[in-house]
Amino acid sequence: MKTLSLIIDCDPGVDDAVALMLAFGSSELELLAVTTVGGNVPLAKTTRNARMLRQIAGREDVPVHAGADRPLRRKPAGAGEFHGEEGLGFMTPFTPAKGVADGHGVDALINAVMAREPETVALAVLGPMTNLALALRREPTLARRLGPVAIMGGARSEGGNITASAEFNVWADPEAADEVMRSGCRITMFGLDATHQVRATEERIAAVAGIGTPKGDTAAAMMRFSQKVEREIVGWDAPPVHDVCPVAWLLKPELFELKPCRIAVEFQSELTRGHTAVEFRVDPAEAPHRWAVSADADGVFALITEAVR
Repeated sequence: MKTLSLIIDCDPGVDDAVALMLAFGSSELELLAVTTVGGNVPLAKTTRNARMLRQIAGREDVPVHAGADRPLRRKPAGAGEFHGEEGLGFMTPFTPAKGVADGHGVDALINAVMAREPETVALAVLGPMTNLALALRREPTLARRLGPVAIMGGARSEGGNITASAEFNVWADPEAADEVMRSGCRITMFGLDATHQVRATEERIAAVAGIGTPKGDTAAAMMRFSQKVEREIVGWDAPPVHDVCPVAWLLKPELFELKPCRIAVEFQSELTRGHTAVEFRVDPAEAPHRWAVSADADGVFALITEAVR
């Protein structure tokens, strides 16, 4: 089986945590690095959380690099109400045994990609796109050297989850998202249209918890916290597990239906800040982006369950 080289850029975050457990437990992935960004909670917490999750998964071989602590032009904005004050739901924070790797996350991203053959390193962006935007500013050739870039962000038919029309990751740093969309990277976007189809039902959570491993217990605990929050805030029994989608697609593309498109990001109007304008009326041969329109949730959860064994 061919191994995929991957960097994960994230802001853990309960659904980031499930995505990391999926990635840490998948032998098909060569994880080159985890880079962190301020997003769901501040950078110090997202970086600590990534190190905690790495330790639980027994993957201290994967370096964790701290990246940008704030958006390109905006004040930092968190989502602690959906992730808990510390970012990992019910989990009590601890000091991980292994520290942060030397070097800024942006430099780590650039160095890892430039050290490999062009288009051989994939990137999964699970938080605000600040690190990728900064990396593209610093090294413009990165856009054509990166392999597939799988991004969790945006909304179209589902509407937004932070405002009426915006999803949190794009809303948190819309200028970064705009730069990334215009960069020429080979982008596949997993917005709420697809991620809302991947829901942690009681049966799916129980199946993950029933594995009985530290990775499984952790992933299940994250989904349990999301279940509680979604019931209280939104009224849903089965919360969406957004951030697993880009990782699941990189592992098994057939689980998702994609459409060629052009994506533009609104960053001038506060009313529609972070709105993703997804235009399908494009020549498929010239479309710069792809948008996920459907997902096989059972298939995604089968991947999670196998990865946490």
